[in-house]
Formats: sequence, C-alpha cells, structure tokens
Amino acid sequence: MVQLLDSAGNPLKVSDTAHRAASHRARELSSWLPPLGSADSDLLGELPTLVSRSRDLSRNHGVAAGAMQTLTDNVVGTGLRLSATPDYRSLGKDKTWADEWSRGVESLWRAWAESTDCDAAKSLTFSGMTCLVFRSSIVNGEALALPLWLENRGAKFATTIQLVEADRLCNPNGKQDSKYLRAGIEIDAYGAPRAYHIRKSHPGDAYLGFGVDISDWERIPTVTSFGRRRVLHIHDKERTGQHRGKPLLTSIMPMFKMLDHYERSELQAAVVNAMIAAFIETPLDGESIGEMFGGSVEDYLAARNEWDIRLQGGSIIPIFPGDKVAPFTPSRPNSGYGQFVENVLRHIGAGLNIPFELLMKDFSKTNYSSARAALLEAWRYFSAQRQWLATYWARPVYELWLEEAINKGLIEAPDFYENKAAWTRCKWIGPGRGWVDPVKEAKAAHLRMQIGLSTLEDECASQGLDWEEVLEQLAREKAKITELGLTINDVNSILNTNTQEKEDNDENLEPHNR
Repeated sequence: MVQLLDSAGNPLKVSDTAHRAASHRARELSSWLPPLGSADSDLLGELPTLVSRSRDLSRNHGVAAGAMQTLTDNVVGTGLRLSATPDYRSLGKDKTWADEWSRGVESLWRAWAESTDCDAAKSLTFSGMTCLVFRSSIVNGEALALPLWLENRGAKFATTIQLVEADRLCNPNGKQDSKYLRAGIEIDAYGAPRAYHIRKSHPGDAYLGFGVDISDWERIPTVTSFGRRRVLHIHDKERTGQHRGKPLLTSIMPMFKMLDHYERSELQAAVVNAMIAAFIETPLDGESIGEMFGGSVEDYLAARNEWDIRLQGGSIIPIFPGDKVAPFTPSRPNSGYGQFVENVLRHIGAGLNIPFELLMKDFSKTNYSSARAALLEAWRYFSAQRQWLATYWARPVYELWLEEAINKGLIEAPDFYENKAAWTRCKWIGPGRGWVDPVKEAKAAHLRMQIGLSTLEDECASQGLDWEEVLEQLAREKAKITELGLTINDVNSILNTNTQEKEDNDENLEPHNR
C-alpha cells in the first residue's frame, strides 16, 4: 500500500470528496444530509404544514403581516390598469387605427372591471380580485380562479370569475399521488395539466351544516372542447416539474418563529421587571423570626402583608427594625436587544426581497443615496412580480372577456381566433414608483427624455399614470387657461406665490409646533 507523505514526512490527509461542500467527514457537514427528491416529492407532502404556518405568521406576527401588505401595495396597489396594445403591424393596420381601437376596448373593459359583475360572488371588482389573488399567491403560494359563464344575472357580460381557495384543490377521496395525478392536478406525459379536482367545500370549513357531502369533488378540465379556459392556477415555479406553489415565507419561517418567541420573552421579562421597584432585606434568619413573632415565619409574612405599600411620589415605606430597602436594578430591556433584532430582520428582509428600511418603514438611518439604492433594488423585484401577475392572471382574464365582447359584436376584431395573440396584446399599469427626492428625480426624468433614453409613456407608467390621459388633461387645462384670458406664466406665478407663502408660514412656526 502506498502512503502519501507531506514535506515533514507526516501522512498526508486526503479529502473524501473533490468538493469540500460534498464532504461527509467534515464535522460541520457530516450531519447535513437533506433529501434529494423531485420538485413535487419535496413539496407536496409538506405543503399543508407550510401553508398553515404561513397563514399563522401573517395573522399573528406584525412584521410578517406588514411585509405581505407592503408587497401587495407596491405590486398591485389600487389595481392594474389595462393598456390595450394590439399588434397592428401583424394585423395589417396602422397606429392611428390601433389607438382608436384601444380606446374603445379600454372603455368597455372599465365598465366591466370596475363593477362587481366580474366577480361570481358579486363582492369584488377586478382590482379587488387582483389584490386577493396576489396576496393568496404570496401567503399560500398559489391562487385558484374558475372562469364561469353566468347568464341571466342582469349583467352585460356573462364572463365572471370565481375565486377558489387552493386548499380545495386535492386528490379525490384521499387518493395517493401518482404519475398522472399530483395534489389534485391531472397531468399528461409532458407534465401539462389536463384537469383539476376541486372539492366542493373547504376541508376546514366548520359551518358546512347538514346535507353537505364533504367528500364531493368536481373534475374540471383545463379548457373546454372549443379551447376556452376553465381554470386559472396562479403560482410561481422554482423547479421543473413543480405543480403547486410554495409560500413566500417558507425559507425564513423558522427565523420568524424564533424571533417571535424571543421578542415575546423579552417583552414579558421587561414587564415583570417593571413591576418590581425594590426589595426589603432583613438580617434575621428563620429561627429568629419565629421567636420574635412567637410562632412561625408565616406570622411574620402575614404581618408584613398587612402593610399596603403603594409606591408614588413622597411615599414612605414602613420597615421592621434591622430591615433595609434594596433598590431593584432591572436587567430589561436588554441593551443588545435592538441591534440583535435588527440583524435578524435584515436577514428576514433579504429572504422576502424587501430592504430592511422598507420592511420596517424606517428610514431614520438612511440618506438619500442609500434610500434610493434600496428602493431601486426593491422596485426591480416589484416590477418582476407585477409582470408575472399580469402574465398569469390579468391577461388571461382579459382574453376571456375580450373573446365574449368580440362575439357579442361590441368590438370589431376580424379573424380573432387566427390572430388571438395579436388582438390580446396588452400592458398593465400598476402603482407608481414614488419619489425619494421629487426635484432631483423630476429633473432626471426630464433629462432622460431630452437625450432620448426614455419617453413620456415610460415616465408616466413609472408613476402609475397613462400618458394619453396626462396629455389630454394638459390640453384641457391649457384650453381653459386660454379661455379665461390667462397665460401659462400667470398660472406659474400663482403657484409660485402659494408655494412661497407656505414656506414663509412654515418658517414662522414655533419649533414645538413644527
């Protein structure tokens, strides 16, 4: 047997693996043996636990609830606004025709989307449903919607959307997952969904009542025989072959729970410490106390309890001879508590793709440059999430509605089914990015347009505005100014005067009133 020696003649230690990260002998890695399963194998069995814990954190932990709301506000806000952009070149049309067609479509869409007729439950507008779908996708990992055709409801359109909690998507009668059945989803040989098995009632509903069969499922094909969608399953995929979504909080769930325990323990300790003002120390031992009070220590304690001591300004504490009052110095709050919690929250923010400043709504330690850098990084994530939501939720609903509007003759679209992608092409405008420093960023936007790096459409969209509506409003305002015999300079002078008066008033305020 040949043994390798180092320069000193000692046996050379050879690693058990070429990559240190794959070592089974290293003390810090020897017990690290995670499962190596498929996407569905690793997720489906643990999904109910992950979802229930994610909901619990969203209900009961303030930071988790705030993070979910922050994501919803920045991605969806008050809703996604349709901007129809048909591919007029492939349709053999021109831009003028496309603009006119788009305005007509958007007007009809608003009439449907801004009413509760779009909701099968008649409780939410399309914006409300969008918020609920996105929030469900981050808390539960997925959202489920069923496009329905409901006539005779007094609405102009029969297309309606029924939101269904994804808990109802499961295998019928507890059937085990198989090659072609995964957690309620039938798939084909390529992994594409063929049908969804949806329970007619929620498995955790405590108010089912009598006459409801909790074991009743409905098999819903993905599309109708003529190609119309019947199911919208909105979820993000991390791996190939993944058929269900995973809650956003999954990777940081243990840290969130431990932080919750730590914060509650520290708060309880601080409260207990705050209730203790001082200790009364006696030099007597138990035997001496018994002799003094002719019996037992209990008699001594009973005598002490007869004195109702209330600590307040100028109070006098009665004590027995030999006793002394020892002040209590609390150890809570812990001096390192704030820094420790902040570090944990920074880790949590990284897992949620939210900067610490935005997660905690705390910009007290941030200057303009760092705040802008943090918000720009967050905005990339928000924009990507908005695009994902528009692609897998908003556009499919728009396609379903547009198909009905065209078939009813309300919108002209020749050869719609042959050029469906061209007719349904669209953009979705969400909430604006906002300003860190309005003056600096307005100047930057102006410069970008001047040198051709941006357009008015792009800059308006970044602020959640429609550029055509902005121009139309400016034209109306300009016409009104002319009608009143004023000029733009007159308006600017008025605005500058009002601004200067406000600044002067602010300067005259007393410091304590600011």
